[in-house]
Amino acid sequence: MTVTATSVDESDQVRPPTAPASIRARLLRLVPAAAAALSGVLLYVSFPPRTLWWLALPAFAVFGWVLRGRGWKAGLGLGYLFGLGFLLPLLVWTGVEVGPGPWLALVVIEAVFVALVGAGVAAVSKLPGWPLWAAAVWIAGEAARARVPFHGFPWGKIAFGQADGVFLPLAAVGGTPVLGFAVVLCGFGLYEIVRLAMAARRTRVVRRSAAAVAVLSVAVPVLAAVAARPLVSDKAEDGTATVAVIQGNVPRAGLEFNAQRRAVLDYHARETERLAAEVKAGKVARPDFVLWPENSSDIDPFANADAAAVIDQAAKAIGVPISVGGVVERDGKLYNEQILWDPVKGPGDTYDKRQIQPFGEYLPLRSLIGAINKNWTSMVRQDFSRGSEPGVFDMDGAKVGLVTCYEAAFDWAVRSEVTDGAQMISVPSNNATFDRSEMTYQQLAMSRVRAVEHSRTVSVPVTSGVSAIIMPDGRITQKTGMFVADSLVQKVPLRSSQTPATRLGILPEIALVLVAAGGLGWVIGAGVRRRRAGEV
Repeated sequence: MTVTATSVDESDQVRPPTAPASIRARLLRLVPAAAAALSGVLLYVSFPPRTLWWLALPAFAVFGWVLRGRGWKAGLGLGYLFGLGFLLPLLVWTGVEVGPGPWLALVVIEAVFVALVGAGVAAVSKLPGWPLWAAAVWIAGEAARARVPFHGFPWGKIAFGQADGVFLPLAAVGGTPVLGFAVVLCGFGLYEIVRLAMAARRTRVVRRSAAAVAVLSVAVPVLAAVAARPLVSDKAEDGTATVAVIQGNVPRAGLEFNAQRRAVLDYHARETERLAAEVKAGKVARPDFVLWPENSSDIDPFANADAAAVIDQAAKAIGVPISVGGVVERDGKLYNEQILWDPVKGPGDTYDKRQIQPFGEYLPLRSLIGAINKNWTSMVRQDFSRGSEPGVFDMDGAKVGLVTCYEAAFDWAVRSEVTDGAQMISVPSNNATFDRSEMTYQQLAMSRVRAVEHSRTVSVPVTSGVSAIIMPDGRITQKTGMFVADSLVQKVPLRSSQTPATRLGILPEIALVLVAAGGLGWVIGAGVRRRRAGEV
């Protein structure tokens, strides 16, 4: 009798997956990456000039779905994709005139901060009440991005996309950190509600404590915004002032406008004189003071008698003080300066821009950048110097705080003017180098948030538009078009009371950073304890 080996049925053998199944598995692995990038794009779409502020909530809900339960390394990669999806389209205006190199370099660097946030959110997502910890981690990331490198770049704070949203009153409670925290918390809470509802449907078990936290994550920010509405007011506390905002326009868009410095000055003087003629004819109310934009006189009026004569003539024509945006050289240093020009006394008080723009007004790492591309160093031949003091001009009895262009993105730069006594704020800007991009609308939204944050009227005089007048409740009451000469005249309320956000200053941001640190510390501590237990 012959003994034969037991045969193995072919059905019991392990077969390699078929090609379609293998492709399907690979595609499924790509879903989180694609979702992270697309949710970043969705967040971008929520920003101005669109009024789709509410899209920030599903954007963070999807981001929460992508990150929850993952390791920090996966969170790092997915966070970077989210950052690219958000920042690539948001900051495309930075390359309008200088090409894609600086734009891509900026996005690559800034997305690193979002990647670190992704790693942090993934880590705390395993904690009870994780939406709270995760939202705090996001604000901690914004706090870091607003400070480093090169004194920070806060563009793209979540708060700046909420000028039309229901959460806006929270800016008066705790500034941009509290407003942004509420939006992100609500977004993560929205995902948690959906996740728990699906789990309950599948298992028929309701986790009451987790469900309560999820609901509160959505309800508390909304209710807090409703409760904060009494803080938002456009009532005059110190009387009113009639302000005139001048937009003189530029000969042409782009970097070449700098070669037409005298023409830009003449345009603003001409528009002011045209307004003076309308005032004299009784067509327009006489303003108490006039606000010109940043770079309205790139010719130093202290060193150039012709420029001084043009400004002086315009001031005498309108008969009231003008705040002139000039480029001034003093003691061998260059300053972006606002000059208070009186029709009788001439130039008086000045304000030197404190938060100057890296790669625009000064060049960090000049030798290294010059070695890469000499054209970039030629764009910023001489670095601007920083001012050191707040700027509050007394203009016909009204105290006007100056926040020059890029400074509007920085919490401290705006708050310092209000705490120094400003009854209204002016944000003189120059957007001519960014053509018709979304930059001017993004910056205008910042000014609307600042108006509510500090309960102040905000005027925005811009060389080429969009110039605007914003009430303390964030409403735009007048605005110009782009690349047109125009003027805006309006009676606006003056206010001196301080919102909780103004009084608290940086404290809400510090508190949220500490919450984020507490959550991350909890996770790290738990991991250390597990490793020690395993060793024992």
